Amino acid sequence: MFVSFEIKDAIDILLVAFLMYQTYKLMKSSGTLTIFSGVVSIIVVWLLVSQVLEMRLTGAIFDKFISVGFLVLVILFQDEIRRFLFALGSHKGWRFLYNIFKKKDDSTKGQKYIAPVVLACMNLAKKKMGALIVIQHEVALTSYIQTGEMFNADVNARLIENIFFKNSPLHDGAMIIADNEIKAAGCILPVAHSAIIPKEMGLRHRSGLGMSIETDALVIIVSEERGSITVAHNGKLSIDIAAEDLQQILLGEKAV
Repeated sequence: MFVSFEIKDAIDILLVAFLMYQTYKLMKSSGTLTIFSGVVSIIVVWLLVSQVLEMRLTGAIFDKFISVGFLVLVILFQDEIRRFLFALGSHKGWRFLYNIFKKKDDSTKGQKYIAPVVLACMNLAKKKMGALIVIQHEVALTSYIQTGEMFNADVNARLIENIFFKNSPLHDGAMIIADNEIKAAGCILPVAHSAIIPKEMGLRHRSGLGMSIETDALVIIVSEERGSITVAHNGKLSIDIAAEDLQQILLGEKAV
């Protein structure tokens, strides 16, 4: 007896494989891969018992467990699910229509902050003064802006340096720049617990990486100990970059 195999079956298999791979990447980066492996094991046993062996009693127990367990998984992996949906929605393919209708002068209009930011980061790095600067892209950062002190000030190199001065009450938090303005300072960012961060890097780098995972924002971290500049974007870190590289990254001419 021949089993029919159509194009839709191939698409079905590829779609499941893609979803499983993306889920695996998210679980691995968030440190919950072991829990995810346990969940997959339970699902495999459930399919084996109920579908293959057709054990009615054990299958019925597993059916009830799976129905309740789905809600438990949503609660347990709510952060990972949110990151997956964000990664899916922020994919370049989905933003194609948006880019068609995007105004041509948006890119040049949004570059006014670059020179002051690069200059401030250079000066802060030379003085070994720590800094954490978040630059908003497509995703609004309103919830993070509200955790700090509101500014709505023009981007100025000296203002940035004064905010991150060691005796400043706002120097430990993050500065958020959006729409060519400093929206807030002293903001609280999500902390990443990924193992890819070198041990010598502290809370600023973990916060910067966490923000780049949670949103599409570009985060600049100036190390207080080493006087170096690091950029975080899309869950990746570019360590010890020069001022020229920072400018190219902000202009979109170079990837992190």
